[in-house]
Amino acid sequence: MPRKKKSFDLAKEVRAIARERVGRVPAAKAIQPKPSRKKPKHKTRFEEEGL
Repeated sequence: MPRKKKSFDLAKEVRAIARERVGRVPAAKAIQPKPSRKKPKHKTRFEEEGL
């Protein structure tokens, strides 16, 4: 059975043109857990640090 002829896809063509002009989209980055990216509400006092 012969292969089916590929039809023109406008959406793919538009994306290809955009990639030429702007460049590729950067790869996705993993989101860090909220406690590690969130700043503490209160500063730690010098006595509490144990120094």
